[in-house]
Amino acid sequence: MEVPARAGPRTDRSPIPGPAVTVDGIAAYLGTPVVGDHGAGPSVIRDLDDDSRTIRPGDAYLAVPGTRWHGLDFEQEVKAAGAALVISDRPSSVLPTVVVDDPRGIMGPLAAWFHGDPSRDLRVHGVTGTNGKTSTAHFLDAALTAAGECSGLISGARIRGPGHDLVPARTTPEAPMLQRTLATFRRHGVTSCAMEVSSHAVDQRRVDGTAFRVMAFTNLTDDHLDYHGSMEAYFATKAAMFTAERTRVAAVMVDDEWGARLAARATAETWTCSTSDRSADVVASRVRAGRLGTEFTAHTPHGRVDIGLQVLGPHQVANALLALTCLAADGVDIAAAAEGMSAVTGIGGRCEPVYAGQAFRAIVDYMHNTAGQRAMLPYLRSLTSGRLILVIGATGGRDPGKREPLGHVAARHADLVVVTDESPEDEDPDAIRAGVLRGARGAGGAVVVEKPDRHDAFAFAVATARADDTVVVTGRGSDTFQRYGGRTLFFDDHTELKRAISAAL
Repeated sequence: MEVPARAGPRTDRSPIPGPAVTVDGIAAYLGTPVVGDHGAGPSVIRDLDDDSRTIRPGDAYLAVPGTRWHGLDFEQEVKAAGAALVISDRPSSVLPTVVVDDPRGIMGPLAAWFHGDPSRDLRVHGVTGTNGKTSTAHFLDAALTAAGECSGLISGARIRGPGHDLVPARTTPEAPMLQRTLATFRRHGVTSCAMEVSSHAVDQRRVDGTAFRVMAFTNLTDDHLDYHGSMEAYFATKAAMFTAERTRVAAVMVDDEWGARLAARATAETWTCSTSDRSADVVASRVRAGRLGTEFTAHTPHGRVDIGLQVLGPHQVANALLALTCLAADGVDIAAAAEGMSAVTGIGGRCEPVYAGQAFRAIVDYMHNTAGQRAMLPYLRSLTSGRLILVIGATGGRDPGKREPLGHVAARHADLVVVTDESPEDEDPDAIRAGVLRGARGAGGAVVVEKPDRHDAFAFAVATARADDTVVVTGRGSDTFQRYGGRTLFFDDHTELKRAISAAL
């Protein structure tokens, strides 16, 4: 199903009760006068927004320069929608404007101030790193709820809590939506929040103005280098969140060299955790992974607890252990936390089973980089007595250097690799597939098939599967849109895989 290319995100835009903020009040906070006529009296601002598609009457519009567009390119649209004020780096020709040197830099603190600094009243547990952020955030949410907290969740798969239940457009929302969400949580009695923090969000200052109780680090692997340029720059962006000025406590998984480096340089109070290093503050032992989940024992300064995860994959031990470390460091009852994590039955797009009556195993997993493949594919192979069938692609607009390695690792572990489109964005989909195909065919061993249309790829994989096989659809997880230049298509991997299985049966 094709959807409008500029369809806006679904979110609660109900006014947040609180002291009225006026045009003059915003100008005073930013320390710069209003340019242009804004009427005879102080105009009350209803809300802040950086998205021209979702502006409503009385909103202030943050017009930020971007890589392709400047927010002021849409000034006529926001005027027609009823915007009362523009905040940008140059005056609007149609609306009163507060001109600032760096509109992106002030967006987070301004949005936090506008909504009454909601994070100061919540226990916000942030999670950053390359892989495992979504799972760790979901484990945190479940554990906090089990420990008696009223919890809100802001993850790449879901924003969920009182007043919110939506699929987000990005891992970490832009600052206006983020602060509005936190303010809505606070208004509905939320006491704690689990939140994914992407490196893009840190670099683009979306989380400026947010006070973190705990910041957790999962790991760092080759990813997003098209954006950051190098692993050192990528690491420095993540590490910026682990100072005493940004968070009260740092919780760091030290199973890789980057975690060990981060733990040594963090200036906040630091707790470490590991699945192997017995010198860490929190350690996992007796790990037993099987077809129905994974069991392990966690050793903490507050005692020992047994955790039985129902979500699949031994890699989830590290994510659950990191979540437990956050909570132990924050004084949350670890027995209740362990019980909450053990009750999680699934996380959207993360080793998520799909069943429609078929004899073979079918799974949807995000698995968008080689580190994720190496964590998951040996486990899936161990569960499979037949063939491992992998549907794979690569997303456009991201590091092209990932594509051949993705195909290569896939073909080293699978028996059949079906290369298809994920979301080409503004790139040539044929060129993206060609990179993945080169890697897969160069690995040798696996049968490699190209099916550009994702529906056709699913249908082919399902038609080929026999009773003892495992079909794994990778790369998109819980994302529900494919983008081909100006065309945006709704496509949910779980739904479409289930539909393909049902059609084959």
